[in-house]
Amino acid sequence: MKKLFTILTLILCIAFTSTTVFAESAPTRIKDIAKVQGVRDNQLVGYGLVVGLQGTGDSDKITPMISSTASMLRTFGVAVDTDSAIKYKNIAVVMVTATLPPFVREGDNIDIIVSSMGDAKSIQGGTLLQTPLRAGNGEVYAVAQGPVSTGGFIAGNGSGNTAQKNFPTVGTTPNGAIVERTVEDEIGQQGQISLSLAIADFTTATRVAGAINSAYGSIAHAANPARIDIRIPNFYRSNVVEFVSTIEELSIIPDSVAKVVFNERTGTIVMGGNVTVDECAITQGGLSIRVTRETDISQPAPFSYGRTMRTVTNETDVEEQPSSSIVMPPTTNINDIVGALNAVGATPRDCISILQAMKAAGAIHAVLEII
Repeated sequence: MKKLFTILTLILCIAFTSTTVFAESAPTRIKDIAKVQGVRDNQLVGYGLVVGLQGTGDSDKITPMISSTASMLRTFGVAVDTDSAIKYKNIAVVMVTATLPPFVREGDNIDIIVSSMGDAKSIQGGTLLQTPLRAGNGEVYAVAQGPVSTGGFIAGNGSGNTAQKNFPTVGTTPNGAIVERTVEDEIGQQGQISLSLAIADFTTATRVAGAINSAYGSIAHAANPARIDIRIPNFYRSNVVEFVSTIEELSIIPDSVAKVVFNERTGTIVMGGNVTVDECAITQGGLSIRVTRETDISQPAPFSYGRTMRTVTNETDVEEQPSSSIVMPPTTNINDIVGALNAVGATPRDCISILQAMKAAGAIHAVLEII
């Protein structure tokens, strides 16, 4: 209890003597909090075969691998009469995924990720056969092919004495796909562009529009908390890229919701600068219950017929410490509270419990989030 009283006393001292206040958010480039609408990545996926494996591929129980292999051979005019004509352990069916960046053109190369979808043990050292990569609309935008590198391995004699590093059933092929179709990413065709904020906020959207209007006149307005519509000036109609570049370099002070984030596992507390604390009182009492066991030996009188006996006595002590109360003025901020708790060695659980109680009482104006 003495420790708790020390904590609360230190909080009160800091509340009246500290002149520390939270500074406003640092100026940030528009480029770091927003992006031009329409300029985005596109996901691609394909189904293919990896060949050349050294007995670590799919078993003959994987029906898709068997049918895919037979279908591939038929496209080359090879007829397969029996399943025994192919050593399936050297083949694995895989899913191939890739990300198509904006503004890529035909003939550009992109990286691919190859993932086994059967019971293959490893696809290390295999070669991915030509695999079309499709977007969500079903159209083919790239074709993948090449050697697969997993960055891992599995070794052993198959009797339980094995060693594995990383995940040998997932590999990559840098520049393993060739772009066959361009996604049209022309911007500003209608004389207008739009910016999308990474975090929707009314105040931030208003400040972004105000910064642009201060530099170029009344050409921008916030359509909603996440989008700012901008009319391209006539001078930049033929050079939209330069116009976007100049906008991205403008600085604003973004706004955010007051929030305190706790990580109880690591003892981390992160808070925003706009967290405020109202006047509140903290009262906490301690109840200590202690049970002790004592063993006594009872000896009989000399030359008597008594026997030596062992007795056990249980004693219960209950001690209720007086509660202490303290009133914190509204000038106190969250930094003072947490700083005082940390200074006396309070645990993260203590900090979280006190702040949660203050939030329940309406004394902290912030969102509390535990991760």
